[in-house]
Order: sequence, then C-alpha cells, then structure tokens
Amino acid sequence: SADGGRNLSLDSVPMGLPISDPTAWATAMNNLGMAPMGMTGQPLLPDFDPALGMMTGIPPINPMMPGLGIVPPPIPPDMPAVKEIIHCKSCTLFPPNPHLPPPATRERPPGCKTVFVGGLPENGTEQIIMEVFEQCGEVIAIRKSKKNFCHIRFAEEFMVDKALYLSGYRIRLGSSTDKKDTGRLHVDFAQARDDLYEWECKQRMLAREERHRRRLEEERFRPPSPPPVVHYSDHECSIIAEKLKDDTKFSEAVQTLLTWIERGEVNRRTANNFYSMIQSANSHIRRLVNEKATHEKEMEEAKEKFKLALSGILVQFEQIVAVYHSASKQKAWDHFTKAQRKNISVWCKQAEEIRNIHNDELMGIRREEEMEMSDEEIEDPSEMKETEESALVSQVEALKEENDSLRWQLDAYRNEVELLKQEQGKASRDEDTTKEQQLKLLQQALQGMQQHLLKVQDEYKKREAELEKVREDKLKIETLLETLKEQESSTSRICACSQEKECPAEKTLSTSPVKSEREALLVGIISTFLHVHPFGASIEYICSYLQRLDSKICTTEVEVLMTRLQHTFKQELSGVGASLEKRWKFCGFDGLKMT
Repeated sequence: SADGGRNLSLDSVPMGLPISDPTAWATAMNNLGMAPMGMTGQPLLPDFDPALGMMTGIPPINPMMPGLGIVPPPIPPDMPAVKEIIHCKSCTLFPPNPHLPPPATRERPPGCKTVFVGGLPENGTEQIIMEVFEQCGEVIAIRKSKKNFCHIRFAEEFMVDKALYLSGYRIRLGSSTDKKDTGRLHVDFAQARDDLYEWECKQRMLAREERHRRRLEEERFRPPSPPPVVHYSDHECSIIAEKLKDDTKFSEAVQTLLTWIERGEVNRRTANNFYSMIQSANSHIRRLVNEKATHEKEMEEAKEKFKLALSGILVQFEQIVAVYHSASKQKAWDHFTKAQRKNISVWCKQAEEIRNIHNDELMGIRREEEMEMSDEEIEDPSEMKETEESALVSQVEALKEENDSLRWQLDAYRNEVELLKQEQGKASRDEDTTKEQQLKLLQQALQGMQQHLLKVQDEYKKREAELEKVREDKLKIETLLETLKEQESSTSRICACSQEKECPAEKTLSTSPVKSEREALLVGIISTFLHVHPFGASIEYICSYLQRLDSKICTTEVEVLMTRLQHTFKQELSGVGASLEKRWKFCGFDGLKMT
C-alpha cells in the first residue's frame, strides 16, 4: 500500500519513522549519529551501512542506555532544545516539533511528587505506562482512569521534572497506526494530599533541626555559670583568708566573702574571723592604689615618649617642606619640567597637610597638659606668652614663606606662558594660511571696534558742544538780566530797544515768570545742574546743591520757581511702588521750540 511504501521496515531499521515527517526524521538521524539521506534516497556518506542503520565503526546509541538519562544536560536558554526518539519494549515515543512553544503547566504545588498524564492511547495499559515512566525514577503508585489519563506518584520530587520532559511526545503502541494505539502525552503537576502531608512533615523536621542547631549555637556562645560558693566553715574560712592576701586569687575570695555575709554567716562566734577577712580586703586597697600609681606613671612616660617622637617627626616634616619650598624658588624651579613641577607642588601640599595635622595633634596634647596643670604648678606665665609669641612668629614666617613660594610659582607660570607664546609663534609660521584668516577676522573686528569708538567720540564731542552752548546761554541770560536792570531806569531806552532785535526777547522777559535777578540766577544754576544730570534729580538733591552756594535757599522757593517755568523744567515720576520718586528734568531746548 501507499502507507507501507512510505514507511520504513522495522526489520531493516530498528527505529521506524514515517518519512512524511521530515523534521523528526532529520532530528532523529542527527541525534543518533545516522548518515543523512539525499533527495534521491542515496546516502551522503560512503561508509554508511544500511543494514546496521549506523555508520561503520560507531556503536549504536540508545537514549535509554545506562548512564544516559531521559533529561538531557542543561541547554542554554538561547538554543532550542532538541528532543530525541525514545524506544520502549511495547511502544515508541516521537518528539514534538521543536518550533512549537513548550507545553503549558500549572503552578508547582509544594512537595509535588505526583504528575497528571493525559493523552494516553485508548489501548494503553498500566504496564505500558509503567514501562514509559519507570525510566524517570521509582514509581510508587499509578491511578489509571477509564478515560485516557492517569496519575503517577514518584518516590522523589526531582523525578517529576524528568516526567515533565516527556510532555508533548507522540506515543505509538508497537507499529500500529490505529488511532486507539496512538496519542499525544500531556504531563503536568498534580496536587495530592499525600505529597502535601509529606512536605509539611519534612518542613517541620527541618524547623526542629534548625531550632536544635540554634540552641546548640546559643549554648556554645553562652558564658559559663560561676562555680557554686562553698558553705562557711573554719577550714574554708582559713583558706579564704589566705586567698585574700594573694593578688591573683583576691577577686574569687572577695566574691565568696560577700556571699557568706549576705547569707548571714556572721554571728558572735565567727565575727572575729570575718573582721580579719574584712581587714585583709581593706589592706588590698593600698595595693590597688599603688598599682594605679605605677600605671599612671607608665602612662605619663609613654605620653612623654610619644610627644618627643611626634616633635622629632614634626622637625623632619619642617625640613622636608623647606626642601620643597627651596625647590619651588625661581632659581631651581625653571629647570624642572612641567610634570616634575606638578609632582613637586603636589608633594609639597601633601607634606604641609600632614605637618599641620601632626602640629595640631601636638598642640592638642600640650593644651590638655596645660588644662591639667594647677595654678601652683604654673611657674612663670611670661614663658607661656613667649611660647605663644614664638608660635605666632613661626606662623607669620611660614605665611611669608608660603607667600614667597606663591609669588615664585606665579613668576614660573608667567615664564611658561611666554614660552607657550613663543612656541605658538613658531607653530604659526607653519600654519600661515589659517593664522592669516584669523588675523583678517581680528583686523575686521578691530576696525569695527575702532569705528564704534570713533562714533562714541563724535557723540562725546557733540555732548561737549551742547554743554558749551548751555554755558553760553547761561552767560547770555546773566548779561540780559544785567541789561534789564539798566533798562528799568529809563522808559525811553525800552522804546528804542523795542525797535531793535532784542525787543522780542525783552517782551518775553517782561512777561516771564522770573521776577528778580536772584530767581534768574537760580534758574541758570538749576538748568546747568539738571543738564549735567540727564536722567533728572529730586528736589532734595537740587536744594542740597544750591544750599552749598547759599544756605538761605529753601525747598519750597525752588519748587515754586520750577513749577512756574513749565517750558524750562518738567517733573516726572520714576520707580514702582514704595520706590516711587518725583524727579525734575531740564527741557529748555524742547521748550524753546514750543515757545
């Protein structure tokens, strides 16, 4: 038949596969080491023996051989897992398509040892199920349903993972292709009361072991309990009395004595014994005081040694810093390279910081000693002043040296800048084209700045000319005022002058709000003052200036005069809110055009 033609014979090839599934066929051949077939059915390798179904010299590989578990070694997550064909005595398991997603599983219950297996063939028996899944581990029980599923309980939890590996495999009983003899396995976690009970028992056992381990650790680190105190007797009393006289056993003996007294062992008969023991304890006080004095003496000697050593270290630090400062002077500094100068400056800073730290420490020790000293021990306060003055002098000298070194460093940096300028000048000869362009741009910028400067100078000259004109106008006004005084005496002169060019000006003056020569002078001075202040000035500022000339001038007089001359002065408000201020400005040039 067509099916028979498409299938390989089980006698010729020990692993029967339908050729209609080329993916599974190629996967099986690659995994089992079999030679791949070409499109014409000819073997691609010449040493392939079709009778054996394997390459010559290579033993057949069976995935169920001893030492080869069903679960393959761990595969990296980026590589697809390639499953193999599994042969059993009564059935054959074919792997699923590797391109399909892995079968879904439920959340694993705690302590799971039971799996659900669905998709079994209708003709599948418990013996066949045992034959397939006993390779995953020891099977304790199989509960098979009349339908095509069952529950399998294993001995250990890791065996469930091996069983899950078979999920998705197609099972075929023998060589039959009947639907009742085929199926697709679906293996998933199952929730069983026995698994949960065993898992809880195991967790309780682990908790007990943990508590026992912690108890042992606590007992190991717990300090030992003190030995029990013996009861009072004359013999024990003599032993304790001897121990009280021994320095090494005194603490133990005193504890025993304290316990006896607290127990109430003191009575008329034993009072003398207890008094002698208390007297021994009192004599131990003198020994303790002497021991403390010796320790204090040793501590003072150690402090003196430390102070001497620290002062010697400070002297050496001062010498090293002096070496750095002398190397930083211009005589030697110019001969070092830039890297060497940098290292010397860094070393100098580090040495100065360490020296200052040690100096502060030594000064702190001395301050503590001075605080501990009593007034009687201070022999001469002038010596302390001299030491303070010497310390101040040394600090001033250190600051001077540091200032000199900084000055030398500045000179060295200036020399470096000059050298860099010379080097840049040499390099500029090689890059004439770029530098010429830059020079042109700079020249253009300079020309623009010069033009701007000329404009500013022209404006300045114009302002000076305007200022001179204002001064001339002021002089003219003064002369006009003088002529007015002379013209008031004779009316005939006024009529004669009315025919001349000065007649209009005289009419305006006669009708002008300026009533006296004093007011005219004030108008001229205020005009000159406000012309110098183009942004205006307050009435107080103007009056302060006028009061320097005449202390009799008041603010109201000046303000009334300026309000009358509306074409000469104008009042403006400047500022915002609390800083609002009234300012007077000179508007004579604009007022001349209006009149």
